[in-house]
Amino acid sequence: MSVHYTLNLRVFWPLVTGLCTALVCLYHVLRGNAGARTEAPDGADGGFPLLKVAVLLLLGYILLRCRHAVRQRFLPVPPRMGGHSAFSAKHFPEPSLDILLESYYEHEVRLSPHVLGHSKAHVSRIVGELVRAGRARGSPGPIPGGALALAFRGDFIQVGSAYEQHKIRRPDGFDVLVPLRLPPLVALEPRSLGAEPELAPAFHGCFVCALKAPPGASGGHWLRDCKPFSDGFCVDVRGRRLLSATLVLRWFQAHLQRSLATVRYSLEGRCRVSLTPGGLEQPPTLHILPCRTDYGCCRLSMAVRLIPAVHLGDSVFLVAPLPPPSPAGPLSELPGGLRADALWGVNTARQEQKLLSWLQERAPPGACYLKCLQLLKALRDLGARGLDPTAAAQWGRILSSYVLKSALLAVLQREGAPAPGWDEAHLGDRLEELVQFLRDCLLRRRTLFHCVLGPGGAAAEVGPLPKVLREAAPVDLLAAFDRQVRELTAARLLSTWRRLPQLLRAYGGPRYLVRCPPPRSQRTQGFPEDEP
Repeated sequence: MSVHYTLNLRVFWPLVTGLCTALVCLYHVLRGNAGARTEAPDGADGGFPLLKVAVLLLLGYILLRCRHAVRQRFLPVPPRMGGHSAFSAKHFPEPSLDILLESYYEHEVRLSPHVLGHSKAHVSRIVGELVRAGRARGSPGPIPGGALALAFRGDFIQVGSAYEQHKIRRPDGFDVLVPLRLPPLVALEPRSLGAEPELAPAFHGCFVCALKAPPGASGGHWLRDCKPFSDGFCVDVRGRRLLSATLVLRWFQAHLQRSLATVRYSLEGRCRVSLTPGGLEQPPTLHILPCRTDYGCCRLSMAVRLIPAVHLGDSVFLVAPLPPPSPAGPLSELPGGLRADALWGVNTARQEQKLLSWLQERAPPGACYLKCLQLLKALRDLGARGLDPTAAAQWGRILSSYVLKSALLAVLQREGAPAPGWDEAHLGDRLEELVQFLRDCLLRRRTLFHCVLGPGGAAAEVGPLPKVLREAAPVDLLAAFDRQVRELTAARLLSTWRRLPQLLRAYGGPRYLVRCPPPRSQRTQGFPEDEP
């Protein structure tokens, strides 16, 4: 895709004003150094005061901007005279949705690959040092150390939209899994809750992990030997010791704080770092602020969510706390004696990255899979404008980035690879197809299954999965939301789509771009009018 560079009037006029002011200042400095300044007979200053020049330039800039705004707001389009007027709607038609989407994508959505690459490299270096320091420190938690200590495995796994090439707007948020190493005497027996009949469907994507003896260990001796670990990191549920996500997360946050104190001094010359605990509902966040002496080209403040993860096998991890969308309702009212602090979520980011790569490899040149996903996220953000904080939070939960990515993968898997009609020329059509698919999931089908853990899954494309995942019940990403929330979300989603041309003009990039006529070769699309 070729990139077209245009003059940004919002930057051009202030730049001209500043340049003229700088020239006037330079003139007065040179004049004063040369001793050319003379006094008028009446004692007044004979030169033109610098303040007056600056005020005149500022007034001229304001008048130009006001004149431009008034003309665009109030002057009607001149009527056609015999069909030959240069300003007629025939010669300057309204730009099509594809033109508006392209302009909005370039100025509001698209990330600079250069800035994103620098940000990811910076995050990788900082997190790498922190994780290595945490591994070297060992475990000073409830178990002082030794064979039964919980510890960092020593590596980290970068997940999320920034590493799947569909992040939008700013490269200032990242997700990183930090795998934990269990003691050699401890083995886990994970179990999916999808087969629990008394549980609500919202909990079918949760897992519990019971402790078990490793192969070759004696039962009686093993129970006695692993008791310190069991008392420090497990809870009792139905007579079994389950690994507690809450206790592991609490240890993880404390261990990160100690590890950060170790590396903070060595990072002072490059950045300033701080750690914000996430409590029991969010993982801790590492804030990376640019140092005052850092004169790099990408001085951004970044937030990195550090997520503790327990490896199940085949690059699948259990994570704490539960990832969004989390189950609705109070977790303290779980039936069957289950405890909320024993619930784990599952992370299949590596399988999803493989699935995206598999689709991209088989896509024709110029396919717009990821571009459609980015614009779908931008459409969600535009739809959240005007909502109160509670409604906006609910809107963001049900249309989370993970739900939108799952919708795209479901459409692509349904059509097969390579999917036809996903080139740049059909960008608006494909975006409309995704909106209609989401509407159907919210209203008609009322389900949107996990791309890996859904019925049929994508095992052939993503490789082998652990047995516990292959036997798990399908995970519905919309099960946590009731009927009323889904209906309201579907209605607002369709309303946002109908108003999309107006929203793109109002909140898009430089507004002179959306008023320019489209190329003659560009087809014009018709869209339904906004509802009264």
